[in-house]
Amino acid sequence: MHIFDHIEASKIDRRDEQLWVLAIAMILIFSGGLGVLAYPAAFSTPAPVNGTWVRRVFVGFCVLSLLLIGYLIERQVIIRRLRSRLMEERTRAARLLSQASADLLETLPRFPHFQDRLAMEFRRAVSLQHTLSLLVACLKLAADLEGRPEASAAFGDAAKAMVRKLRGEDSIYLFSPGIFGILLPGVRGVDAHRVANRLADSLHDVSGASNRFSFEMQVVNYPEHVAAAREMEQAVRAVVSQVGGEELAA
Repeated sequence: MHIFDHIEASKIDRRDEQLWVLAIAMILIFSGGLGVLAYPAAFSTPAPVNGTWVRRVFVGFCVLSLLLIGYLIERQVIIRRLRSRLMEERTRAARLLSQASADLLETLPRFPHFQDRLAMEFRRAVSLQHTLSLLVACLKLAADLEGRPEASAAFGDAAKAMVRKLRGEDSIYLFSPGIFGILLPGVRGVDAHRVANRLADSLHDVSGASNRFSFEMQVVNYPEHVAAAREMEQAVRAVVSQVGGEELAA
């Protein structure tokens, strides 16, 4: 049960500052009071210090000191509890975000879906004489994240960052852990490189100052680099094999 008013968690820093201001002010008051009481004894003619007013001042001083000490202790206990609760909430929120990022990976379509979409988009590009580009993003985890639960969260954060930069008609796929493919219908090779640069900026931000992962981006374009859907699929297999990813379905 709180003795004094309730402190909201969102105002903890402000109340902490107020508490320190109050403590400093009361210390100054007590110091001044002690100085005033001690001045006559130090500089006046010696005289017996007695009387009712002296006892009242002494009792009042003691009661005020005890109240201040009790108030400061109670405030500090509440602030310590709130800080502990905030740390727990932040840890819980970070854990939920990491879990959400890891769950996102499970929802991404895999290589078989990519094959179906590639065949459809390629037929459309050929019939309408449009271009078709594919970006392959290969992420490599930092050594301290290998084999840890944070690895899935890092890949999930990267996927979210890339999804936010894509158009509605673009599609993203997970070929292997850390290897993503992005189909860009109607995008020329030079424009695909611009898209890759934008995605690279987002991945740099997600990687953070701790450099959770490094990455490479490769662009495959029809008709600049390949002339058939099969060739684009083989290019994906070659990239996955080169970086040591899982073997893709036939």
